[in-house]
Formats: sequence, C-alpha cells, structure tokens
Amino acid sequence: MQLNEKVALITGGDSGIGRAIALRFAGEGARVAISYAHAAEKAAEVKQLIEQAGGQVLVVQADVAQYRQALALVEQTVEHYGHLDILVNNAGMEIHRPFVDVSEEEFDRVLGIDLKGAFFCAQAAARQMIRQGRAGRIINISSVHEDLPMPLNVPYCCAKGGLRMLTRTICLELAPHQITVNNIAPGAIDTPIDADVKADPQKYQALLAEIPLHRMGQPEEVAALALYLASDAAAYVTGATFVIDGGLMRNTGSL
Repeated sequence: MQLNEKVALITGGDSGIGRAIALRFAGEGARVAISYAHAAEKAAEVKQLIEQAGGQVLVVQADVAQYRQALALVEQTVEHYGHLDILVNNAGMEIHRPFVDVSEEEFDRVLGIDLKGAFFCAQAAARQMIRQGRAGRIINISSVHEDLPMPLNVPYCCAKGGLRMLTRTICLELAPHQITVNNIAPGAIDTPIDADVKADPQKYQALLAEIPLHRMGQPEEVAALALYLASDAAAYVTGATFVIDGGLMRNTGSL
C-alpha cells in the first residue's frame, strides 16, 4: 500500500474528485479526513464506503472560506490522528455570470472557497508538518482555467490562476522542510460541477469535439494522479502543475 499509515486531509471530500481521492487514498492505506460544506448525506456515504472496506475516516463539516474553520479543520484532523502527512485542497465552486453582472458577494464567495480556503488550509497544514519535522505533501486541485480563459466564469478563473501561483511560490518556502507542493489542473471531468453540460446534448457534443481523446475524464483518473503526488515516488516533484484534460489545452488554438 502506497500510503500505509499516512494521514491525509481532503477538503470537499464528499463528492466528485474529492470523493474519488478520499476513496483511493483510503484504499492505499491512508487514514483519511474529509470536509464537507452542506452535503452531510454524501459525506456519510463516503464514510460508510471507507469503513466497510476496513479503512479509517474522519468527517468534518467546514466552510473553508472562513479562516477559523479552515484552521480548525486541520486542528481536528491532527487531534484525531496525531499528525498530518498530506493535504489535498479540493473544495471549490464556480458561478456562471457575465463579468459586468458579478456581485461583490459572488466574487468573494468564489475566491473565498477556491483560493482563500486553499491558502489557509495549506498554511495550517504546513505549520503542522514543520512541527512534525518530516516530509509532507500539499496537493492543490486547480483547473485548466488557471491558464485557459473561460468567459462567464471570471471569478473562478481568477481563483485558479491565483492557486497556480500559490503553488509555485510556497513550494520554494517549504522545500527546505521537505514539504512538496503541486497542482493538478483537471479539464472536463465527469462530476456534478459539469452535470449541466452533460445534460445538454448540444453543449456536450461541442465539448467532446474540443477534447482530442473525445471523452470526459473520470474522477478516479484524477485520484490516480493525486496518489502519485502523495506517494514517496513523487518526493522529488514540487512546484509543478499536472494537467489532466484529455489533450484539451493542446487542442485549443490549433490549426
């Protein structure tokens, strides 16, 4: 087992990519903590699946956009398991609205979850890892939209662009402590966040036409990449973004 006895905290671990990562990490021997914002039933389902397979899981309700809740999430994980080895910043949201119509509240909400929450969860995790005096892993789930513009989704793009630079910058500060920081940038993944596109045949076919592999990715495929970055095999990998998009970024703008 690649993560045997490691402790991993996954924010937004109740659904989509976060759910797949939690299940995969637990299956590889990690003791897992997941956070959820509102979907208690989904979080309970993840807990049941992990425990039925013989794994350990802690479920915590937290709004990572709230500073004190983000810090408390890390603290509760450490109190429960005794230490922390891996943080996956997965919690995220987006809104679809013309730039000129985005309200301050909407902007703050998206940036609060997608960037501020990741910042302070990473900060709290890094402090704990430094105190422990051993190697750690921070993995940020970004998006192809850290590079690829997406009209009607400006706050999300701003947040993911910021997450990229957060990754690149803190990796330099944390490297002396053997804490690696990496970014996963998914493209179109078959998760609830893209359910509206999949439900519209015209939009769905238009999306597939832009993806060279001509399909959406699966959350389990992202989880496999996260597993590599969390494992000892990736000990020399830090400050990088790993795009997992079926070739979408390379196809954009091609002749």
